[in-house]
Formats: sequence, structure tokens, C-alpha cells
Amino acid sequence: MTEISDQTPDIKLDVRQTFDIDVDLKVPSFSNGNEYVPEIDSAYKFDKDTTLAILAGFSHNRRVMIQGYHGSGKSTHIEQVAARLNWPCVRINLDSHISRIDLLGKDAIVLQDGKQITEFREGILPWALQTPTALVFDEYDAGRPDVMFVIQRVLEVEGKLTLLDQNKVIKPHPSFRLFSTANTVGLGDTTGLYHGTQQINQGQMDRWHIVSTLNYLDPELELKVVLAKIPSMDTESGREEAANMISVANLSRQGFANGDISTLMSPRTVISWAENNEIFKDLTRSFDITFLNKCDDTEKTIIAEYYQRCFNAELESSIAEDLEED
Repeated sequence: MTEISDQTPDIKLDVRQTFDIDVDLKVPSFSNGNEYVPEIDSAYKFDKDTTLAILAGFSHNRRVMIQGYHGSGKSTHIEQVAARLNWPCVRINLDSHISRIDLLGKDAIVLQDGKQITEFREGILPWALQTPTALVFDEYDAGRPDVMFVIQRVLEVEGKLTLLDQNKVIKPHPSFRLFSTANTVGLGDTTGLYHGTQQINQGQMDRWHIVSTLNYLDPELELKVVLAKIPSMDTESGREEAANMISVANLSRQGFANGDISTLMSPRTVISWAENNEIFKDLTRSFDITFLNKCDDTEKTIIAEYYQRCFNAELESSIAEDLEED
């Protein structure tokens, strides 16, 4: 790992000015960034409650979990806050292949003075713990049990990490921060959407100081996000088309909530639909390849109805025609 200089926040940023949130609050930040600071997305729109929860994590060293549906921007939200604070930020996806060794480190054979020797290489967790880094565990509720117990100790603000193989105890850097994102809130998959997630030990959940829920954006704000991502749509006809696309997405979300369909359109899907439409210049074809082809065949007639209601047009695709024949 590249070394990060041992530093602490040296300036304060005004939240109202930096995040366009109407609160009188200043947060610590760094005057200079480094290679681990995420790039700023100037088009990003901040959710007030989620942003304040994340800022509390940075300002007061709180452990913050962001929970919500896929595509709602949970991880990106943390990154974009970190980007504006010039705070180094590293994301780890806790998929089933991440092991204790990956987190803690392992012995490696290295070449030194022309000879092969065995040397312990620290993993991402000890490295981050000793630096002014915001560590983000993505898909936190998909982590393996043995990995979760490694994390549990550092969830405590003063939690020191013991490397048994090295007889070493690591004390957290004053500017180390810990965040996580999850589709569930530690209760396992209750919807059928998130296979692979599991229940989280409630003793561990108790160590998360703040749990914030990030829902999908209001249609007006989601429209601004889409137009910021695809500036060519920022015309009278383009805005109307984007608004209708978001209406289809919202109908899919309502349909999912009502149990009518098992797949929903996230804001990420809407943006992909708009981007694909830029490529193919065909709205229905772009809808097919972006979303409809991912859906259960038995539910496509319902989704086609959503499309018809919003665009006052039939899905003139081979898929829609097959559905009519059936």
C-alpha cells in the first residue's frame, strides 16, 4: 500500500455552501487531498438526512450505516461527501470471496538482497486503521460470519485491532472513519430481492452509532440528476421524455411494493436507459435492453402497461409482440 501522510483535518467547510443544505454547520476537512480522495461529481445531488448522517460520522467519529434499495446511491453518497472534505476514502465490497486474510494480511515471499524471504504484508484493514482514511464496507449484509467478527472489534471508536500472528496491537488513527452500506438492515433478505444477504449479529448492529435510510429521490430531484448526467436531454422535449422515464420507474417501484412485480427500476437504471437511448436513438429498444429483458416473462405485460400509461405508446418491440401472441 502507498503510504498516506499522518495528518488530521486542518480546515472547516460550511455545510450550507458546500452541500447546499440549509443548516448552520461547519465540518472538519483537509486542505490538501491525495490519490485516495474520490473525484468530485459536480452533478451529484445530496439527500439532506443522509448527508447530515454521513457528516456526523466524519465530524464526530460515529460509525454510520446507510441502508436502502439498490441503485439509490448509498456508496456514492459517502464518496461524494468525502470528495468535498478531501478525505481519503476506500471502498471494500464484502462479497463471499473476501476472507479474514484479505482484511488482516498474510505472509508473502519477497525478494530482498537477492534472497527470497517471508514477510508479513498487512491487509486493507490494518492499513486503513492507521491512516486518516474513511473505510466503506459495501454490501455489509453479505459478509461472511468470520469476516464480520474481525470487523466487530474496530466498530468501537477506540477499538484496537490485534494481529495475533504479529503479536501486534494497532491503535486507530484519530482521523480513521468507518462506514457501511446495506440493502437490508441486518435482518436478512425479506423481499427476495437480495439473495446472499444474511442476518447480522445484533451485538454487532448495536455498535453502529447511526443507521440512515436512503430512499429513492423525489421525481423532481431525480429529473435533475438525469439531466445532469445526460446534458443533451436538457431541452423541452428531452425534459418531458426524462420525466416520463422517471414515471415508469416510479410505477415499477409502486408495483414492487404492492407485490405485483419482482423487479424495480432504480435511479441507476433510469440513467442507463437514458444513456442507451443516446446510443441507439430508440426509446423502446433502449428500454428493452436496459430493463425489460431483466424481468420475469410473466410480469412483462404489467411493465408494458406502465410504459403505455406514461408514454401513451405501446412497446413496439419483438418482446412486446411475443407477449401479445402468448
